Amino acid sequence: MKKFFFTVMTVCCAGGVFAQDFSENDSLSVDSLVTGSVSEILIEENQVTSEIDSMLALWYIKNTINSEAITRDMVLETPVYFGDSVYESVLKNIPTTFPLVYNQKVKDWIEMYLRRGKYLIPTFLGLSQYYFPKIEQVLDQYGIPLELKYLTIVESALNPLAVSRTGATGLWQFMYGTGRMYGLEVTTLVDDRRDPDKETIAAAQFLKDLYSIYGDWALVIAAYNCGPGNVNRAIKRSGGKTSFWEIYQYLPKETRGYVPAFISVNYIMNNYEAHGYKPFNVNMPQYSDTVIIHDKLHFGQISGMLGVSVDELRSLNPQYKKDIIPGNIKPMSLRLPGDYAAKFAENEQAVYTYLDSVYFSPQKNLEIARQSVPTNPSSSRYANYTPEPCDNSVPAGSSKLTYTVKQGDTFGFIANWYGVKVAKLKCWNNISRDRLNVGQKLTVYVPTKKLNAYKNIDNMTFDQKQAQQSNQIVAQSNTNGKKLDAGYEYYTIRKGDNLNTIASHYPGISDQDIMKINGFTASDVRKLQIGQIIKIRKK
Repeated sequence: MKKFFFTVMTVCCAGGVFAQDFSENDSLSVDSLVTGSVSEILIEENQVTSEIDSMLALWYIKNTINSEAITRDMVLETPVYFGDSVYESVLKNIPTTFPLVYNQKVKDWIEMYLRRGKYLIPTFLGLSQYYFPKIEQVLDQYGIPLELKYLTIVESALNPLAVSRTGATGLWQFMYGTGRMYGLEVTTLVDDRRDPDKETIAAAQFLKDLYSIYGDWALVIAAYNCGPGNVNRAIKRSGGKTSFWEIYQYLPKETRGYVPAFISVNYIMNNYEAHGYKPFNVNMPQYSDTVIIHDKLHFGQISGMLGVSVDELRSLNPQYKKDIIPGNIKPMSLRLPGDYAAKFAENEQAVYTYLDSVYFSPQKNLEIARQSVPTNPSSSRYANYTPEPCDNSVPAGSSKLTYTVKQGDTFGFIANWYGVKVAKLKCWNNISRDRLNVGQKLTVYVPTKKLNAYKNIDNMTFDQKQAQQSNQIVAQSNTNGKKLDAGYEYYTIRKGDNLNTIASHYPGISDQDIMKINGFTASDVRKLQIGQIIKIRKK
């Protein structure tokens, strides 16, 4: 894979977490560094410029940027600069617990970004709208100042595929060893460092651990870059000083610029409009959802069945290095745009079997399969999708009931209330679409021996139907020896479920509500299993 160095710090630093070695001869005075900073910045600028084309080659950037729009709206031929008083005033007025010190070194970094910001600044401004809400949620959960999200710009320009010259990878630029320390898996097929969600959790844990050592966020950021060993040696060589600027000259050369670069990004992100920049509307899905994969699966199979392009799958799932999801080893997550997740869940087995003998055959056939993958699916979202034959058979010992659709009903709700599959419900009623109309009559078949339990469902309120389903779960769990609190409504996780889709069945309930009532952490959510019973809300 090509190695990217998209931002200034990705170029000048040795490359991410624990990547540097300290040299006894690598110490310079602050004055000499400030004096020589201009020439250093110019060298780093040239390196950044040579890599901008690689960043712009990302799928979601290529499918976003319109050259005419750039010329008309986005491009500044001459950057706008201000005096020291403006830079310093903006930094002083940013609400933060981090000491945003202003000096010549910080100014050099601010103006470097402004000089080379023609495409870079609008791009990471646009990407931040997609990544930062998720990152902020994790940082807040771990008690990390939210402004540390800007480290991802310093490290990778918000490119999950960024790789430094030393092998640091992902938004947060974790080295292999540090990633493994924090639970990030790296194999031939999967690199969790490229998974923005997983790497963000690892970064938050690492930052929290560093803060427990230093109690100072500037030192934490320095240690994030070069490791606690180098920071500890700098503290010792300074005579026991405990602030970043006091140990500045004793730090590795690359780390000296790391904190100033971080401060400069804080300035840019809080004052970019004053300099004439605005975000690109980066072509990442406004809404995406996650499904759990339980068998090996190739992106080409998903693309061929559902019509979503392989490039888009790669942009949403950068952790899969070879376009293969090894779900046969252990359950793996797959993020899909929009309503593709629901379509996948309804037809999961068909996706697994689609051309599986080709995609998982010897290499020659695999290359043939790759050539046949549609890279630009038809404008019809499911143009390549072929559903499984509809099975409208009626199980033996069943009786027929009729249900009248009410406001707020979905196929998922109705199927849950009657204990049947959505696919069966649709087949019995010769329906292929997902939409229901209020007053519509649906035929449903239930076990004759349980007919009395089901025949009153049509006359119940929504809450009564939900409560009855929950009571059935509680009763079944008590029979199996696992006691559940009858004061709560419960849900049994099914194949293809995630907290977003589950919450969508319960008006007024969000995925965060479900996490809170169950005491789930982000790690717990990733480990949810089919058949697991979770609380939804109090009755």
